[in-house]
Amino acid sequence: MTATVLIPAAGMGRRMGTSINKQYLQLAGRPILAHTLALFDSSPHVSRILVISPADEIAYCRREIVAAFGFTKVEAVIAGGAERQDSVRNGLRHLGDTEQGVVLIHDGVRPFFPARLLPGVIAAAAEVGGCVVGVPVKDTVKEVVDGRVVNTPERARLWLAQTPQAFPAPVVRAAHEQALADGFRGTDDASLVERLGLPLAMLEGSYRNIKITTPEDLLLAQAFFSAQEDS
Repeated sequence: MTATVLIPAAGMGRRMGTSINKQYLQLAGRPILAHTLALFDSSPHVSRILVISPADEIAYCRREIVAAFGFTKVEAVIAGGAERQDSVRNGLRHLGDTEQGVVLIHDGVRPFFPARLLPGVIAAAAEVGGCVVGVPVKDTVKEVVDGRVVNTPERARLWLAQTPQAFPAPVVRAAHEQALADGFRGTDDASLVERLGLPLAMLEGSYRNIKITTPEDLLLAQAFFSAQEDS
């Protein structure tokens, strides 16, 4: 079974504090987005990839990322929206209502996803109706209101959600369109599917599967690459 992959890469990277958008920052000699795309372009479990970019960077992305690194499975680079949720919805609409297969949604600035997990993610999405990659929390979590601790959730039940997140296309398409109709904004795609009362599987990923959004994240990513080279 193969899947279509949507790569939202339309973020502006304000927290990174650079003049260039975070997906194009250099990491081990390549733009971060190129590392991410390589994970999926080389996988036999992926049939096609859509990159979702800021509208004014589409030509740059095609030239400096897709063409420059020879990615053959990138079917299109399309315009994103005001926020990530809008960008993913644009990607789903580009696929159209006839798409029935599994769709993976993966952040363009997560270049360390273990590709060996792809078959399990796709299979769980097809069997259960959706799959989230994540890791158990390590720290104690506090719920805080107005600067005061109000609750300490049971840590054993808490996981940190990552991407990819995978769903049958009709499921995630319906979830996004319903969220738009309701004016609901979620922090990930799984939260939109949860609103429909549908089941989701959780597949344990990797603590290295970080989302590079701050200068500290970039330093950590560089350390990961250095460790890989040393080994």
